[in-house]
Amino acid sequence: MSAPGPTARRRRRAAVLAAALACSALLTGPGPAAARGAPPSPSPPVSGGVPRLDWSPCKPGSPWDCATAKVPLDHAAPAGRTIDLAVVRRQATDPGRRVGTLFVNPGGPGGPGTVQVPQNYDSFPKEVRERFDIVSWDPRGIGNSTAVNCFDTAEEAKAWAARPPGGFPVGAQERKAWTDAYADLGRLCEKRDPDLLRHVSTADTARDLDLLRRSVGEPQLNYLGVSYGTILGATYANLFPGNVRAMVLDSNIDPQAWTNGTSRGEPRTTTFLRMGSDRTAAATLDRFLTLCGAAPATRCAFSAGSPQATREKFDRLMQQLREQPVGPWTYARTVADTVQGLYIVGGWPALAGRLQELSQGRAPKPAVYPPPPPVAEPNPYLGDEQAAAVWCSDSPNPRDPAAYRGLEEDSARRAGDAGRFWTWAAEACATWPARSAAGYDGPWDRPTARPVLVIGTRYDPSTPYAGAEAMARELADARLLTNDGYGHTALFNNASSCISAYESRYLVDGTLPPPGTVCRPDRVPFT
Repeated sequence: MSAPGPTARRRRRAAVLAAALACSALLTGPGPAAARGAPPSPSPPVSGGVPRLDWSPCKPGSPWDCATAKVPLDHAAPAGRTIDLAVVRRQATDPGRRVGTLFVNPGGPGGPGTVQVPQNYDSFPKEVRERFDIVSWDPRGIGNSTAVNCFDTAEEAKAWAARPPGGFPVGAQERKAWTDAYADLGRLCEKRDPDLLRHVSTADTARDLDLLRRSVGEPQLNYLGVSYGTILGATYANLFPGNVRAMVLDSNIDPQAWTNGTSRGEPRTTTFLRMGSDRTAAATLDRFLTLCGAAPATRCAFSAGSPQATREKFDRLMQQLREQPVGPWTYARTVADTVQGLYIVGGWPALAGRLQELSQGRAPKPAVYPPPPPVAEPNPYLGDEQAAAVWCSDSPNPRDPAAYRGLEEDSARRAGDAGRFWTWAAEACATWPARSAAGYDGPWDRPTARPVLVIGTRYDPSTPYAGAEAMARELADARLLTNDGYGHTALFNNASSCISAYESRYLVDGTLPPPGTVCRPDRVPFT
């Protein structure tokens, strides 16, 4: 939930709430421990408070243009403090057939669009790249925009990051280290910039998005949001329903899970557990082990010759790691790596290879990251506090750190190892000091100018298919397209030409897939 340059430790630990929801497996390699460099100078707003975007190449020769927009910290007080938004654009490759601008949010909260979207540009359907200018931005509080950063120096940030145990806490001592670290993080953030903490909500970002739409001259919004980007899209659709031309929501969060329904009391469980992230991760892991076990070891290194034998092999490995880590690979770190490794189907063979190495008592080699994209700041600071600032102020989670131990055991009974990972992923919210000053809790059924396309994947380790079903029900006018495949988001897995074709047609001319349409992957893992 994340960054184009997370530190290797943060990437393994997934302590950031959104590390899982922001497709961290898609990102580039380790980045700095604190913000580096300054974004381009922001342009002054044009009339009506709409920021002007003065585009220039992000780097000499780069196909990506960069700009910085200035927006109000508090949209209810536009004459007050302003903040900066870092924005990137890649123009349509077939300008003669250009339809307009497509705004993209790659997930999170905490995903820096100025890095993740250029990094994954080739995942967009070819016709979309041809016919739309693709624009993304770092949401307020994140990355290269005015960011939540609770440390004075890189050394302070690094020292804090070493405190929480990798993956999730195991045992009373680690639980205390974890909860103490996040309690301290909240206190540091509250001292640093309390006003910013109260104005990084999803609704604040939706209002920013409408200003950006106006900045590029679009009469209505074209939008593609994945993972957390789906709740951002749903929020926009209900704040600005008349401004929706086309909206694709891929790998959806149930809006009622996000808001804890209509309840205003203390939530009994976390956002992730309300969503069912634990159950869908367990189901996806079981599918991974089934397909691996059905394949020979030449195709899946962790195969034990049959699905059942491979499941048993995995359970033995987890037990062995509980008793004796393999170098830095503890039980909790391996569970976290496994859940995150399920995000991108193309990475399943590498995940199987890491598990096989561990089963033979060898520590896997460090990951090799792809090169950063040609943008001005490919490695912004993305500390845990950035995701927490959005998530914890926006979505209710239990406020008692002691409650998470019981929630962990309940989740483990229904979802195994993955339940422990997903329970602790939200614990930072127990002691987070801020709630959003201008959040949005519904309703979710305001009629939009055009229907919305909702995409759900059957075996998604983070956002369950049930979340897409719920999103399609909650919105006033939406069509569900089913991806009968694997991984987190259909877009970034780029696994189904069927999905790409329907997505392209909808974005270009508004044609929806027939009701009940199911697409299958072009290739099954390990075949």
